[in-house]
Amino acid sequence: MTAPDFDALEEVTWQGEWITAKKRGRWEYCSRAHNIRAAVILAVENGEIILVEQYRVPLGQQSLELPAGLIGDDDGGEDDDPLSAAKRELLEETGYEAEHWEEIGEFFSSPGMVSESFTLLKATGLRKTGPGGGVGGEDIAVHRVKLSEFPQVLKDFRRGDVAIDTRMLLALGPHLLGDL
Repeated sequence: MTAPDFDALEEVTWQGEWITAKKRGRWEYCSRAHNIRAAVILAVENGEIILVEQYRVPLGQQSLELPAGLIGDDDGGEDDDPLSAAKRELLEETGYEAEHWEEIGEFFSSPGMVSESFTLLKATGLRKTGPGGGVGGEDIAVHRVKLSEFPQVLKDFRRGDVAIDTRMLLALGPHLLGDL
């Protein structure tokens, strides 16, 4: 199967420090500048999941998300990898460290609009070792939620005008699929 415009030349229409706008044939899309990717952490244990809530300027509101961060975005970060980024971000954002890590794989956030990918890592053997809350002006609230209460927790956050990140479907999935 051949998609229209798959062989058209890619054109950079604008580039900022972190984002690049591109065009290929009729398609317009964005990517992270400098091939930066993200690490997303599924921190679960004893029937609970760790979530973060923070203000997101593009949405103009708070957002409920899995802990995450960029890979290779710091000076000297050319050798950064998903696991080291995930360990750093879990501690910075939530104050937790994990004894066990499992790389689940690479995923794409919104493939019709953004070429950005993220590596999903599962963290278990959690222990609280720091304050969390983020760094340098981040104001991150940490939530430890029972998976059995997850659908109701999402409803409550929505009622409070909090955006729900699409990655919440990872934990919501079993409730949506039921006995299929």
